[in-house]
Amino acid sequence: MIVDLPDTTTSKVSKEIMALRDQGGVIALGRVLTLVVVTKSGLEEEAIEAANEASREHPCRIIVLADAGAAAPTHLDAQIRVGGDAGASEVILLRGYGELAEESESLVAALLLPDAPIVAWWPHGAPNNACETSIGRIAHRRITDSANEPEPQAALDNIRRTYKAGDTDLAWTRLTNWRIQLAAALDQVDESPVTAVAVEGASDSPSTILLAAWLTLALDVPVTIVADPAGTGIRRVRISRSGGDIQLFRPALTVAELTQPGQPTQRISLPRRNLKDCLAEELRRLDPDEVFGEVITMGLPRTNLRSVRPSER
Repeated sequence: MIVDLPDTTTSKVSKEIMALRDQGGVIALGRVLTLVVVTKSGLEEEAIEAANEASREHPCRIIVLADAGAAAPTHLDAQIRVGGDAGASEVILLRGYGELAEESESLVAALLLPDAPIVAWWPHGAPNNACETSIGRIAHRRITDSANEPEPQAALDNIRRTYKAGDTDLAWTRLTNWRIQLAAALDQVDESPVTAVAVEGASDSPSTILLAAWLTLALDVPVTIVADPAGTGIRRVRISRSGGDIQLFRPALTVAELTQPGQPTQRISLPRRNLKDCLAEELRRLDPDEVFGEVITMGLPRTNLRSVRPSER
């Protein structure tokens, strides 16, 4: 069910939700959090689709603040989606014009679930300081996506400078399976010291940079980023050891090859993670991601961000 409320107020939206609840079409019980999505009008549907899918694992109320243009006359258009149009959640889409185009706590205050955690997500257009925005100040977790920024490396550096506990970035979440496989591989070999590490991936991929920062911090060795101008994301990690190298190589998008000393090459399922899976993982934990905090604040400054071409190694 979709209910449109043109030229409205948040008070009227709240009353409409209560009316839908009385009619039995909306059930607030069981919602575990409020997800506030801050985006631009025209870009909201991809985020809503991902949030709807993630809500099947984490039932929530989704409030979408869509900037529809500061130059337009000030007014608010709203839309409420429930039932099959909202997954296991209820979606409130607020398109703000004029003075209401900018994100504001006052727009969402009457619509937040009582006594439930708040997660803020900026799928596009990460703020300069997520923690200090109007929505960021009330959120328990703040999710950005540096991969969608015009300059991903600069976006990561900005997160490093402004980081507060509770901040995270989906470029980090996309690394979960890579980190699991690499940690498991290191656990299975002898304790020969690691002498060097090379991470090969797209030169503009923030996930490549974060993986290099994680390995720098975890292994305390020099990490070289090898540019893969033709690819996207991460392609290969080579860990050089006196007892034999470990290599995790993903030539395509789904299957990787793990090479370890004294063992045959293993083929491992390592597909690129979609937006829904990454968002669901972030909604799974509402406490600060301490490892991300250490990587972004301590590992990133130690990482040599100068990429080399494969021929230069």
